[in-house]
Amino acid sequence: MSLHSNRRTHEVDYEIVGDDMQMVIIELDPGETVIAEAGAMLYMEEGISFEAKMGDGSEPDKGFFGKVMSMGKRAITGESLFMTHFTHQGHGKSHVAFAAPYPGKIIPIDLSTIPGNDLLCQKDAFLCAALGTQVSIAFQRKLGTGLFGGEGFILQKLVGDGLACIHAGGTVIERTLQNETLRVDTGCLVAFEPHIEYNIERAGNLKSMFLGGEGLFLATLRGTGRVWLQSLPMRRLAERIVGTAGGTGGSGGEGSILGSLGNLLDGD
Repeated sequence: MSLHSNRRTHEVDYEIVGDDMQMVIIELDPGETVIAEAGAMLYMEEGISFEAKMGDGSEPDKGFFGKVMSMGKRAITGESLFMTHFTHQGHGKSHVAFAAPYPGKIIPIDLSTIPGNDLLCQKDAFLCAALGTQVSIAFQRKLGTGLFGGEGFILQKLVGDGLACIHAGGTVIERTLQNETLRVDTGCLVAFEPHIEYNIERAGNLKSMFLGGEGLFLATLRGTGRVWLQSLPMRRLAERIVGTAGGTGGSGGEGSILGSLGNLLDGD
């Protein structure tokens, strides 16, 4: 598929390959660049060079101090200060591929189709994007979200008018809300359009919260716009792996009172 229009970001073509362990192949013309999280590259063809740079390159005129300040939030959340820039410096067309980090789906999104040209997603969902896309951290300011949000407390914000690829676990569905309310497990929420109201609310009464097996808090989305959900959050997959291996991480289960309280204490 391709993205072609008069955009500030680089115009790139892409193809998604695979089913449960996907990769995205980006086709670059000479001079075009795609940015990606460190370690995401699978292969690159002749003519493409790569360089680790501080920031996403969306504001090339910003000075060193400005770049450090803008990337400081990423460091606080454990993300790298640097992103890898892949540029086609040869002739003709060339390709670079990026692999998903665990079983799931790669979601290509044309940010120009979103009002405001920005998207909110879980902080580890970003995979790659056309140069010119701004990748930053969005802290949720509401008290309930900050205390109990788990994965939802710190979100990534992608701003641009071109291609961005995010990754999610398991099966991914896209829901379009029409002035509706949707309640979601915080780990199953992948991304949503920013004009949707987002908060964390208590999951039912005390009996349901402690014995219902669905955790203590849910993400609540209200409004009109698109929402992307995943069936297998990385947290669930990790708990199952640890539990199967005989570790203590799987004891209590995600939905039990022990699992829920443990998730609140460790930030999940």
